[in-house]
Amino acid sequence: MTKYKARVYGYHLDLYGHVNNARYLEFLEAARWDFIEAHMPLSELNRLGIAFLVVNIDINYRRPVGLGQLLEIQTSMGYISTKSARVNQKIILSDRNEQVADATVTFVILDNRTKKVQPITGELKDMLNKFKM
Repeated sequence: MTKYKARVYGYHLDLYGHVNNARYLEFLEAARWDFIEAHMPLSELNRLGIAFLVVNIDINYRRPVGLGQLLEIQTSMGYISTKSARVNQKIILSDRNEQVADATVTFVILDNRTKKVQPITGELKDMLNKFKM
């Protein structure tokens, strides 16, 4: 699991003074990049010629977040099949240790050369299983 920190700024807020729902997706994406880089250099992804392609995000908004609050986004590897895999994420208010959102992100592996989805087997599956540690 990785823990990514983010502070809420004015441009994250909606008309009501809360973090806009679309901004949560940006926080989650930044945390996923941090998670990937913690487990594998981007040069290795390039060597393998692959990309992680998000195909579904299931997000639950638990409570509003306002200006200046510090968030911790926890990211961990979830279920891995031969066709797709899932990453589990939680957004926590750092000062209160209170969960404000959670998401399950399903992705597939794209072969950058053929632009086709490839099965998650062999070296690739071994690599993703290491993300669980």
